[in-house]
Order: sequence, then C-alpha cells, then structure tokens
Amino acid sequence: MADRLYHIGFGLDDVPEGPRVALMSGDPGRSELIAMEHLADGRELSRHRGLDNFLARLPGGASVVCATSGMGAPSMSIVVNELVQVGIRCIIRVGTCGSIQPHVRVGDVVISSGALCRQGAANDVAPPEFPAAADPFLTVALADVAVGAGIAHHVGITASVDTFYEGQERTASSANPHLLRSMTGMIDEYAALRVLNLEMETGTLLKLGLVYGFAAAAVCGVVAQRTEDERPRLDLKDAAVDNALRVGVLGADRWTTTHPD
Repeated sequence: MADRLYHIGFGLDDVPEGPRVALMSGDPGRSELIAMEHLADGRELSRHRGLDNFLARLPGGASVVCATSGMGAPSMSIVVNELVQVGIRCIIRVGTCGSIQPHVRVGDVVISSGALCRQGAANDVAPPEFPAAADPFLTVALADVAVGAGIAHHVGITASVDTFYEGQERTASSANPHLLRSMTGMIDEYAALRVLNLEMETGTLLKLGLVYGFAAAAVCGVVAQRTEDERPRLDLKDAAVDNALRVGVLGADRWTTTHPD
C-alpha cells in the first residue's frame, strides 16, 4: 500500500485504532515476545528488513506497537522517524546494557534519566551540546512501576556509544585488542562521572524525543557487569530482559492512562 513507510513496512491504514505508544527493542525476537506472550491480542504488523513490528494491547486496553529498532543508533533513528509519522507520541526503549558501577548488578534494570551521548546519528539530529534527556514524567512512571513490581532498578545517566567492542572498551572478547587512546580508560572515566551503564541507542532516542516532540524513555536490563567481566552473562540474560520488559509494559500502561487524548 502506498502509505506504508519504507523501512517499518506499515502505515496508518494498518493501525486504524491509532496507537500512540511504542515499546521498542533492538532484537525482533524481543519485540515479538512482548507482543505475543506479555500482552493481549498480539498480531504481526510487518516483517521487513529485520525490523519486525507487532500490534498488541496493554493491560489497560490501549493498543501499543511493539517495534524493532535493529542494533545501533542509525537504524533506531530511522525507525523512530517513521513511527512518529504513523502517530506514535511515546516511545520506551526496552533493551539490554552493561553496568559500569559495582552496585548495579546483572539482572537489575537501569532507567535512563539522561545520556552521555557519543553517537554520530545524534549529531545529525541536534548538535553535540544539545541535551539527551528523557521525558521526566515518563521516567518517574517507569521508576514507580519498578518499585511496585519489586524489581531492582537504578535511575541515572547512561553512556550511549556507537560500537559494541571498541566503543565499550572491549579487548579480551574482541578481534581488535588495540584501542585508540581516546577509548583507553573510558569506563573508569565514565564511572567517575557516576554514569551507570553502557549501551548503543538511548542517547539518540532521547535527543529525537526532544527534537521531534514525543515522550522518550529507556529501561535496560543489565546483562554484563563490566567491573568484573566484559562478557555478557548469558545465564542471567533472560531474567534481566524479563525485568526490563515488565517495567516497560507497566510504564507504557501508566502513560496511556495519564495521557488519554
């Protein structure tokens, strides 16, 4: 159909109920998991370029798009632009991350109040000095539902970078053991600034929210404790993801009840 957006593969005619909120994950399997196993009336919207999208209903009955962003900020920025074009006014990233603080443990979730944004895609949207700040009301809602659900969580600053290996100071598990001088010691530097975690999408998402005018927030399950090991804990990943998606779903539901129009 002519109105279907080029990358996400669906358009306004495919969402006649006009969902205004999206839960966005990098992994298409996670988007499908949320829609089909954690929400009601889940159905496929599109499967295009690996950016699988689903429509479902939140616990309160509002419709929600479970969208796939792909890995990294450039892909995510394309998906966000097109979601806004089909009427989305609230996007919550439900992802994974690595902790750089000893007290932020694998299995916990990090709710980003803002981001140290070291991402080229974000610089195409606004200058580097432009703040990468989450919607404050949506952030508080996510923290509130985490408390209510008894999920260990932390609210604070996220470092968003463009690469998984060099950009997150990985050497032991990387094909490239030689880091640029600007990358060497980066984790210690960011930890001293009280940054909580590292990941690859949130900073650009938050800038997009401010520039485009939608409510943006992020909740990420901690799958690696970088103060101990640079490798993700695969044995604990499912629990961390489950915690993040529970907070994301409940937070999206809270947003729809406080923003009925």
